[in-house]
Amino acid sequence: MRIIQLIDSLDAGGAERMAVNYANALANEIEFSGLVVTRNEGPLLGQIIDKVQYLFLNKKRIIDVKAVFKLRKFVIKNKIEIIHAHSTSFFISFLLKITYPRVKLIWHDHYGESEFLSKRPLIVLRLILPFFEGVISVNQKLKFWAVNKLYFKNVIYMPNFPSKEVPISELTFLKGIDGKRIVCLANLREQKNHFMLVEVAKKTRNSHPDWTFHLVGKDFEDNYSKQITNHISDLKLEESVFIYGSKQDVRNILKQSTIALLTSKSEGLPVALLEYGLYKKAVVLTKVGEIPLVVQNGINGFIVETNDVDLFYTKLVQLIENETLRIDFANALYKTIKQDYSEKSLIIQYIKWLEHSLE
Repeated sequence: MRIIQLIDSLDAGGAERMAVNYANALANEIEFSGLVVTRNEGPLLGQIIDKVQYLFLNKKRIIDVKAVFKLRKFVIKNKIEIIHAHSTSFFISFLLKITYPRVKLIWHDHYGESEFLSKRPLIVLRLILPFFEGVISVNQKLKFWAVNKLYFKNVIYMPNFPSKEVPISELTFLKGIDGKRIVCLANLREQKNHFMLVEVAKKTRNSHPDWTFHLVGKDFEDNYSKQITNHISDLKLEESVFIYGSKQDVRNILKQSTIALLTSKSEGLPVALLEYGLYKKAVVLTKVGEIPLVVQNGINGFIVETNDVDLFYTKLVQLIENETLRIDFANALYKTIKQDYSEKSLIIQYIKWLEHSLE
């Protein structure tokens, strides 16, 4: 097989990480694995292994003829059979299909706000998807939606999978006290609900002032980001809650952390959760998306209804005050990730599905 992953940027988001993970994993399994970025490069560029052929299109507008033909040239030169388009990159892959019909298209739906599917552009997707051979959904809600709203038949649910990061020289050093750091890997987006995290941090500061919170993820420097920063300042939490922006040394960051959180109000299957498990962190998360399929409450972590600040805080305190429980949860979550979300098993499933889809 000769496959390229297509993604709009290399920002450190879940869809972007998965595009890189697929490209890297397939490089050792198929004849040709490539990664094409349409609009913006970013910090994940350093996570692409040498075996993956890389192209940046520098797309400037929705319909960019120059970018389409640059992609077409790359596809023809490398005899690409399948374009695996992630998220909104489906549109440029559709434009390519019009100019080069022999290539096969797969769409990977990473839509993170699976609690708010009514907002999606149904008409556009219904017009374009007949040009695709199959759809990969990152959670069961998205699969159901693709079948029943888009009327698409060949839809498979494939969970995200974690991948060991490529070592980098630039390392992040977290503030606070060793053994008393709480981390959240989440871009500063509204769906990630950092306001809930800050409220939990306020309660924790009052009861366990030595423990600190560390927010790692892209800062879009928008109104939401400003509101979060102002809220931290208003509550005088500047010495308890720290914002770092986008970072690539996830292993190093988690190694410095003791507990990991997500306070999201909507999710698919967050890559951050898989990384928490891969690097053996005890977790407290909100009960959204596919999280309850990974975390069994009280067995390999705690899950709490979104916006229930008091219960979230209570569960966090249980982990803060019980090192044995932290270790037990971390080991149990690691076992879950290795058994059910391993790169190897999911890539085998992916290749078999592709072979069946293209028969």
